[in-house]
Amino acid sequence: SELEELAGISELTQNEPGSQANAAKKSCPLCPEDRFKACHVNKLHRHLSNLHWKISVEYAGYRMCICHLHCRPVMTNLNGDQSNAKMGAHYHCIICAATIFRRTDMISHMKRHMNKGENKVRFSTGVPARSPGGTPVRSSEDILKEADTNVQLISNYSTPQKSDTYFNPKMKSNRQLIFCALAVLAQEKNPLECLDAFGSTGIMGLQWAKHLGNSVKVTINDINEKSVALIRENCHLNKMKVLNNKDDDDDDCEEAMEDLEYIGSVEVTKLDANVLMHLRAFDFIHLDPFGTTVNFLDAAFRNVRNLGIVSVTSTDVSTLCGKALHVAKRHYGCNIVRTEYFREMAARVVVAAVARAAARCNKGIDVLLSVTQEHFILVVVRVLRGTSEADESSRKIRSLIHCQWCEERIFMQEGHMVGDNPYRLLPCNCHESMPGKSAIELGPMWSGTIFNTGFLRRMLYESVQHGIDDIQPLLKTLICEAECTTHKQMSIALGQNNQEECGVIIRTPDFSPDHPQIQQGKRKRNEMNRRKAKRQKSEAGTEHPCFYYSIHRHSIRGTNTPRLNKFMQCLKQAGFLVSRTHFEPLGVRTNATLADFKTILEQHSTANPTVASPSVAADITSDAPSVEIRAESDTSEFAESQSIDDI
Repeated sequence: SELEELAGISELTQNEPGSQANAAKKSCPLCPEDRFKACHVNKLHRHLSNLHWKISVEYAGYRMCICHLHCRPVMTNLNGDQSNAKMGAHYHCIICAATIFRRTDMISHMKRHMNKGENKVRFSTGVPARSPGGTPVRSSEDILKEADTNVQLISNYSTPQKSDTYFNPKMKSNRQLIFCALAVLAQEKNPLECLDAFGSTGIMGLQWAKHLGNSVKVTINDINEKSVALIRENCHLNKMKVLNNKDDDDDDCEEAMEDLEYIGSVEVTKLDANVLMHLRAFDFIHLDPFGTTVNFLDAAFRNVRNLGIVSVTSTDVSTLCGKALHVAKRHYGCNIVRTEYFREMAARVVVAAVARAAARCNKGIDVLLSVTQEHFILVVVRVLRGTSEADESSRKIRSLIHCQWCEERIFMQEGHMVGDNPYRLLPCNCHESMPGKSAIELGPMWSGTIFNTGFLRRMLYESVQHGIDDIQPLLKTLICEAECTTHKQMSIALGQNNQEECGVIIRTPDFSPDHPQIQQGKRKRNEMNRRKAKRQKSEAGTEHPCFYYSIHRHSIRGTNTPRLNKFMQCLKQAGFLVSRTHFEPLGVRTNATLADFKTILEQHSTANPTVASPSVAADITSDAPSVEIRAESDTSEFAESQSIDDI
């Protein structure tokens, strides 16, 4: 019965030899006309059962038949002619709409969805309905809603190599963080000119225009023609008026949508991102290409206004985390290895690339936010115009000395003179006890702060105001990490009036109509900008310790490691700054050295009699000098064995 439904015939008419359905010829819905011509119902039934149905893949009551249609989009060759890309037999995933060629690969693909818990079927296996013109009609399953914003998607939207537009539902936290950062900037200056340089589906720019209203002027850009058409459809879907640039001629589309009541307006452009950022000035620029962002940083800082914000989302996580060293050297000009703090090191490498691009335009940066998640690295910086600001930012780009034995690390001192022995900068004595070279030089990377406490507090306030509950725990963790404290009660200092929402004490600004921030001339505005820049520096507060230590990485074998909260309390009682970190679930950000960290961890670890041997238990109960003596004896034995081997 499913075969007859796929072919568009009924089992009753198939068995009747003299019926009109049997006499009429039908084409295969899964093969093009040049491959399988229209034929009678009986022959079509045999074709479907022998070719498509026999090698199909079944999952959760659905059956994915093999497809021979030209599902790839129309490609343009060098001569300007358009032709369909060649594609052999393939399968369509009913969960992510990916196209896979082999049946075994399709089965493995579905197993990966099951292991990740992704069981929601978004695309049916049936043939899509077609309009009289022959174009497929979109179903309601292609429309996704996020933050009261509807976006229309196309097939293969989660695979950028197989689709013109790309949308990742797992980047929701990234979009929420950027929205809160823009909402904070909208409180400082109104209206703002914002740019989403790589719109794709346009969901981020539509969220800005829909929730921030007249305080922002949103421009969504994409160089792909199909993406621009999809962005305009999504604007009409959300009742947003499309403001086209001068080169576009879409008057007919606008006349057809005149009857709608618009709630806002969005400008949609089809230009190269570098060209657009060179032509126009913006207050807020967001860069989110597929991969690295280094090719667009120079253009972003060329025309961004003073005290504006540039947010950068890098999705080349594998390169920045040490899996492709040659690519990191080519893109970012730095040396990277896999360490226990590789996530924060990746964020600092991106900040260094942003600072160098800003310095080439005689501008400095103030890092407001740095977040590393599974799929992206987000860096949000404020632009400070001036050569002195650029020089100050450039001085914070330094190399890092990393010990390969104990993983202790320290930034090199500022200066042009060559040091006698760079190993002396490390707090550990591994170079004296271990033969050969024990440390490597990493970077250069950003050595300053990667959080701004005042800006994060205002982001938390905006998340409460707009009802964004998903990222509030992350923002609270970032605030504690920026202050390097475990204190849970946080207040947001913004003005004079106090409010309390969700357990957070909030102070909201109270401006009268005669306030100088509302009525100001050009000289007043320049003075306010200078005061605002000084206030931004004061908001950063004290510098937090660089990097973190993993309690799991440095745990002692055969012992019971104390709980993380208890261990952090012990570090705090010892007089050190301590906080959790979002980079690592078991990481601790502290200003203690690695030797102090291990000593306190060893003191509060208990012996496990079921796992630990008597020698290990004796080492744990012994004091610190005995541990040092044992280390020296082990070193001497190692040196003695090494000398014997040399002889």
